[in-house]
Amino acid sequence: MDLSIVIVNYKSEEKTLACLNAIKAGDMSGLKYEIIVVDNASGDEMRDVLRLHKDIYFKRSSQNLGMGGGNNYGIKDARGKYILVLNPDTLVSPKAIKTLFEYIKNHLEAGIVGPKLLNTDGSLQYSCARFPKFYTPLLRRTFVGKLGKKHLANFMMMDFGHDVIRPVDWLMGSCLMINREALQKIGGGFDESFFMYFEDIDLCRRMWKAGFKVIYNPEVVVVHDHARQSARAPWYSAPFTDKLAREHIKSWLIYFLK
Repeated sequence: MDLSIVIVNYKSEEKTLACLNAIKAGDMSGLKYEIIVVDNASGDEMRDVLRLHKDIYFKRSSQNLGMGGGNNYGIKDARGKYILVLNPDTLVSPKAIKTLFEYIKNHLEAGIVGPKLLNTDGSLQYSCARFPKFYTPLLRRTFVGKLGKKHLANFMMMDFGHDVIRPVDWLMGSCLMINREALQKIGGGFDESFFMYFEDIDLCRRMWKAGFKVIYNPEVVVVHDHARQSARAPWYSAPFTDKLAREHIKSWLIYFLK
């Protein structure tokens, strides 16, 4: 098996269906692949997904395992030499998956390769970044950010045009092509200490530490309907009113303690 595509659904049944439709509409010629869909105890019935895509391997978790845990639950049964972790809120372009696969297959130094992500309006989504400092989330989430614009621009790699293939510190976990052998050398998956947020940064950091590169490849384009849900509420009330904001703070502390 060449490739295992893992998609974790949580209350996003319609987006998961659209994601699967885009995969099937793309150029997958010559690839032996499987699609593993994990329902992360979302309560979605997934009727249309199962009716229209009978060839997928469907797993339903009895509890919400979080982003990293949900992907690990799918990866456990993956048979592919390479693994594509793909969010349900993504739409791959016709040659996206095959191009990512060919790149990582031909570059043994690459542990992870990710595409250029676009917002739904076609604008660039800053999906590759430098490793954060401890204070970076404070600058991103609070009024203090007005004093740290230079730092944030550097963190989000706004100093290059996002149009050349290059190594980067880390990639947003919405679409990651991963070398299975490299993944095994760093523990076999995501660190489940992170329920949500920072699991992608941690994965990329471990890849670099193990001697593998993390590569941004803008020759591949994927649309990502991204919503920063942890930033829904005002910064001063979010820790008290928003569960996702609390999870973000928790993961931030876990990451830097680690």
